[in-house]
Amino acid sequence: MPGTLAEFKDLHTYFYTEQGIVKSVNGVSFRIGEGETVALVGESGCGKSVTALSMMGLIEQPAGRIVGGEIIFDGENLLRDGGKPVHRLRGHEIAMIFQEPMSSLNPVLTIGEQLMEPLMEHLHLRKKEARAEAVEWIRKVGVPRAEQLVDAYPHELSGGMLQRIMIAIALCCRPKLLIADEPTTALDVTIQAQILDLLRTLRVETGMSILLITHDLGVVAEMADQVIVMYGGQVIEQAPVLPLFRNPQHPYTQGLLKSRPRLGQRVDRLYAIPGQVPSPIGLASICRFSDRCEYAMEICRTREPENRNTEKDHSVACWLYEEGSDIVRSVGASQRA
Repeated sequence: MPGTLAEFKDLHTYFYTEQGIVKSVNGVSFRIGEGETVALVGESGCGKSVTALSMMGLIEQPAGRIVGGEIIFDGENLLRDGGKPVHRLRGHEIAMIFQEPMSSLNPVLTIGEQLMEPLMEHLHLRKKEARAEAVEWIRKVGVPRAEQLVDAYPHELSGGMLQRIMIAIALCCRPKLLIADEPTTALDVTIQAQILDLLRTLRVETGMSILLITHDLGVVAEMADQVIVMYGGQVIEQAPVLPLFRNPQHPYTQGLLKSRPRLGQRVDRLYAIPGQVPSPIGLASICRFSDRCEYAMEICRTREPENRNTEKDHSVACWLYEEGSDIVRSVGASQRA
């Protein structure tokens, strides 16, 4: 097992609204190893992006607040002294690719200016050196005519090209950790494959770790070493990628995998997990998935399960395993057949 680069310890990030307290991240704990790709998966609203933004120190205040826990990066608590350490590391040792490249780049600055800024700020390059490095990074991410595009504005580039520019900005200072938040959203299949190949290649070349946020299980299978499944602001299952796909243990994870279309299999209607994700406002200390789970027991609606190891490096938060039931195991086995 690789050494630990980053670790989330019982992280709680809340938003205080007129309707009540939104517990977007509620006790999240997991680690990211050196050189590993860790995938955060789950439906929209489960807390994936807020977990990443908490690490980057980008939770909007005063409504948003990290109310508990620790985020350790390279041995340093990023939440110490009001989050001051992350300001020094952000954009340099920790970088992030945001969901929407169209809205993440400044429309009134050229591509070159936006690439040169972190190079001059963090690596202390002179303007001429930074421009040459910016052109080189545009080439590295596979965008043609780098010498001309360095002076172009964002509206002159396609969505796929902008996503590559975002990757170049994130990687130009050679971070130890790259957070990729839905890096292939809204891209066609061909461009998506190119972006994933690029991230894989750059990970090998630089040795960086990746925190990949996605709801696309195909991307997870292709890219991830470890998988963290989130639901209702909590981690409900975590395991290496192959054991998770071969033996999903939480009913929610099983539902996600069951809902995938399968090559060569014709069905009238794809499976969908019944019900809706619960509102994060005023969540009780119960199993968040109990209202949608066909195996729910009385204890699921009265007490919150804790994560427990069921196999080596495989943990799940589910009362069925606490009670020693074989029902979920049998369902998982039938899905793999």
